[in-house]
Amino acid sequence: MNTMSIISCKILQDEILWLLSNDPEIKKIIIVENKDIQEFTEKLAEQQVCYDIVPFEEMPPIIEAENGDELTVVVNLLELGLHAVPKTLKSEVYQSIREMIPFSDGMLIFYGLCGNVLGDVEKDFSMEEDGCIVRILRDNDERIVDDCIGATVGGSANYLELLKTHSKEPAFFFTPMYAHAWKEFPLTGYDFDSNPEEFVKLTKMISDLSGYSRVAKVNTGLNYVKDFDKKVEEHAKLFGYSVFEISGNQEIFEKCYHSIKNEISNSN
Repeated sequence: MNTMSIISCKILQDEILWLLSNDPEIKKIIIVENKDIQEFTEKLAEQQVCYDIVPFEEMPPIIEAENGDELTVVVNLLELGLHAVPKTLKSEVYQSIREMIPFSDGMLIFYGLCGNVLGDVEKDFSMEEDGCIVRILRDNDERIVDDCIGATVGGSANYLELLKTHSKEPAFFFTPMYAHAWKEFPLTGYDFDSNPEEFVKLTKMISDLSGYSRVAKVNTGLNYVKDFDKKVEEHAKLFGYSVFEISGNQEIFEKCYHSIKNEISNSN
């Protein structure tokens, strides 16, 4: 049995869904049980993709029971709040890798540099040391992507060009999942659900101090988030921003996914 594990920020669940729903070679999909999977599993069900939800402690024997050379994919989604403290993000991602290596042939980390804390992950978990191939999202120039937006717009060079182009009027870049989940980002120390007025007030203050005045709607080509346009417009109206649109795609995610699949196949 070939087992590929994916450790991902919750914000990239749609990209994972797209890959899994378009890969006929997968025999089994296992989702690690935690509090961040409900939206993802609902989307899998809507796309008629079969999956099992398994508590982490039960994972090894279930995977070991599978036979043959077919592919099992294990998905472990991590919470958005980890981005509040980069060192905590690194610690949690690294801990998840350590826990999943024993039953994984290869692992794809659906993150970018994310505050420059994950740039050494492949070196820190080399195949020679740990017996598992660990890869992170890289663009066509083999540079680790900066973040989820960088991966969606085609990599580091394209992302930098976009930032330069719009530097006079800086913008937030909203993918569908970002537009859906922006209230979960702990930018202010306040929780939106418990104190929405203060959350919005402080978020706007931080955004204004940073010079943001617009929202860039990133058209990824994925339609798993309902009312994407409406969510972007609501956010823009709330903060007094204008909206413009840019194009994104799935090329980097697809490239990295199929690359590690080939590495796993060739190593077994």
